[in-house]
Amino acid sequence: MSGQPGNESPGDNAASAAGSSYEVKVPDVGEGVAEVELVSWQVEIGQTIRRREMVAEVMTDKATVEVPSPVDGTIASLGGTVGDVLAVGSVLFVLHVDGAVGTVSPPTPPVVVAPDPPAGVDGRPHTTGETPAADRPALPRTEPSARSASAHHVDRPDRPRSTPAVRRRAREAGVDMRTVVGTGPSGRITHEDLDGYLAAPRSSGSSGGTLRGAGLTKRTEITEQPIIGLRRKIAQRMVHAVSTIPHITYVEEVDVTDLERLRASLNQSVGDSSARLTMLPFLIRAIVNAVPAFPMINAHVLESDDGTDTLTLFAPVHMGIATQTDTGLIVPVLRHVEADTIWTVAKRIAELADATRTGHASAGDLSGSTITISSLGRLGGLVSTPVINKPETTVVGVNKIATRPVWNADVGGFEPRQIMNLSSSFDHRVVDGFDAASFIQAIKASLEQPALLFVDEHPTEGRPS
Repeated sequence: MSGQPGNESPGDNAASAAGSSYEVKVPDVGEGVAEVELVSWQVEIGQTIRRREMVAEVMTDKATVEVPSPVDGTIASLGGTVGDVLAVGSVLFVLHVDGAVGTVSPPTPPVVVAPDPPAGVDGRPHTTGETPAADRPALPRTEPSARSASAHHVDRPDRPRSTPAVRRRAREAGVDMRTVVGTGPSGRITHEDLDGYLAAPRSSGSSGGTLRGAGLTKRTEITEQPIIGLRRKIAQRMVHAVSTIPHITYVEEVDVTDLERLRASLNQSVGDSSARLTMLPFLIRAIVNAVPAFPMINAHVLESDDGTDTLTLFAPVHMGIATQTDTGLIVPVLRHVEADTIWTVAKRIAELADATRTGHASAGDLSGSTITISSLGRLGGLVSTPVINKPETTVVGVNKIATRPVWNADVGGFEPRQIMNLSSSFDHRVVDGFDAASFIQAIKASLEQPALLFVDEHPTEGRPS
């Protein structure tokens, strides 16, 4: 064989052929990316594949990319093991190809399947959420179809084919995908196949667990897992943020009884409408109102090699919302929230959450925040120590709301009040303790007196006493 498929450029999934071998290179996904991490192989050596079938997943700082085969062929060799960091343009895999290269179609470009969040709170990549800590919906338990129920336990010797999302769901559910029959193209396992498998009845011997009341058993399993992919990037960003930013954390309790009463009333006014208000839109409005008096709060610290750092102050507020998803903590961004009503913010949070969880959020949705909120919702605990989302200077941590007895001097006794703690961290290089405390006190005042949230004019100079 000789020659190459046409219409290629350095940014394509370039390949070269020699004899009966066809080399597929690590794709250039743009934006100056020089290397990628190999996240998974979907093929094995000796496996026959067709053009456009997915072969590997690679990860950059911006996205997870599926690399398809550009031609029909048989896998001759693989260019690395899962977890390896490969240079763009190096050989990713080699195919044995029959026929003349001149008859081969141009390579299929890599497919971006889900943006990987730029560094998020706690050093973790960026996502979204209507409620930042909301877990991914449970796997649906639908009735198995006739085609899937009949063959749920058929073992397959070859490696099962499926999309990364399906493999992730199976892994979380503890399902061995070799026991699931795929009905998609080329036997690919689909979400529906996995749903049917999970809904099918199991024999007592296949549960792998111990029935309650049947006695206790000693656990002896020890599992080692490589820290790769998104988890590796989370770890790297965590270490970098903690080791380079001197954190100061300030915790204050806020009485949100009146705010919760207002929120319930506003939600009741819209009935069953999907535009429901959570605590977040009110907190975002309180932050927007407070930052003009504290410009170092809504800012970035940009470091340089010569030690001359730059503090960039932002007038617009681009709010990052740290959200836990099935792939890790991601921080989607709501841009220009200073121009939004609380209803608009609530709607945008819901839309961005849906886009992120379905893999449709763009890279722009997951980068560019100027200040971040970190919330674990009902699991928020009493106090947390959120890590700053570098290069930002501030992260506002939200803890759970709890009903506590509070002394009321006017009535001479205790009364139940709804209390929520804010645990917030600041970059002590540019934010002094007094400014950090004053900023949180300004938020506290707005949340405890909700009418202040809707006052249009706010001071731009001076500090609360």
